[in-house]
Amino acid sequence: MTIGREAKTTVKFVDEYCEQYRDLFGDVRSYEYFTELHIGLISEVKRKSLPAIAKLAGEADSQGLHHFLSQGEWNIEALREKRLTLLKQALAGRKFVLCIDETGDKKKGDSTDYVARQYIGNLGKLENGVVSVNAYGVLDNITFPLLFKIFKPEKRLKPGDVYQSKPKLAIELIQELQARGFVFDLVLADRLYGESHDFIIALLNMELQFVVAIRDNHAVWVQNGTRQRQTRWLPFQRVFSDGTQQTRYIAETIFGKRGIIRYFWLTTDPTTLPKDTTYLVMTNLAGKLRDLLGNAYGLRTWIEYGFKQCKNQLGWADYRLTDYPAIQRWWELVFSAYLMVSLQTPVLQTTASPVRPLDTTVVAQHPNWLSASGWKYTLNNLRLLIQPFVALWLLLPWLSVFAFPALATNLHHLITAINAST
Repeated sequence: MTIGREAKTTVKFVDEYCEQYRDLFGDVRSYEYFTELHIGLISEVKRKSLPAIAKLAGEADSQGLHHFLSQGEWNIEALREKRLTLLKQALAGRKFVLCIDETGDKKKGDSTDYVARQYIGNLGKLENGVVSVNAYGVLDNITFPLLFKIFKPEKRLKPGDVYQSKPKLAIELIQELQARGFVFDLVLADRLYGESHDFIIALLNMELQFVVAIRDNHAVWVQNGTRQRQTRWLPFQRVFSDGTQQTRYIAETIFGKRGIIRYFWLTTDPTTLPKDTTYLVMTNLAGKLRDLLGNAYGLRTWIEYGFKQCKNQLGWADYRLTDYPAIQRWWELVFSAYLMVSLQTPVLQTTASPVRPLDTTVVAQHPNWLSASGWKYTLNNLRLLIQPFVALWLLLPWLSVFAFPALATNLHHLITAINAST
């Protein structure tokens, strides 16, 4: 009979988070790959390739990591279910703002599933790439990942695929989140979704409040003889996430009588209406919206900001995989690493949180430790905690050339001290 061994330890906060997924992996080595990938994904290495992660996250080899992603015997749906369960536990019933957006990444050639020449929103032009529709939450200026769906261009559909537009995929994401019991009090989206009749009707049928961007030539059906008018520009204070404020201006366009859906202009300058800072938005929010609407729509910046955190810091587009099942696994692991960081922010550190808050009494004395509470600041501090572990594995090859046993021993002592103090 084969006696199973215990999984190797890494860094305490990573091990404690990953332990909650332990029963999803049938063998200890797969679980260790899962843990090592989390270290690699939150590390400071810019290109999160599997060879780079293998060098700095332990004894993992890049071929083993690739097999784990492409052929490993673990279920992505079970992993997603566990991740969302942990998030729901941390939210403890609190409502949040739901952000919907799509993102695309350039990819060469046509060997990658669902790659096509299409509009890449973050690049603002047509490029050969892969696009996904994504759902994120924002709570007290902290973002956290929810769900994603790949967009499948009509010309790249596989047998059994059914074409679905991006707004249709967004509707499915929202419906799934509601079915899972998530509660959000506002939906934000850009003009791709604001110009979709089906998307707006779906939000109304789900009785959800929304603020969406629309084109400045957006068509509105009105009765003959109905008068269109615009209210005068009123100033309001746009409050940013860091507490700073800036004067902005708002005006409402009214077609006949006010209806459930209302239309507002937001701008930094009502005289010149700068293109980059002037928006026409549509909403079903009721009441006096002078201050509420401008700040509510301002949260939409978290759509792009939140996903940039994920993409630029955690390696969303760094996969070297061609089949979508493996790419989907990579994205789900990135979302898991993203959540691991979000759960360490004060906003999600409730009494119901599934992870233990860090004891920072000692480690916060590090000169590069940041005391602010934002997501990027939290990522900075978590990266400091994994530095000695990463340094050990980067230096070990040199220690096989030059004998400095005390160096390895002292690094082990430092890792142990950090783990004990947190």
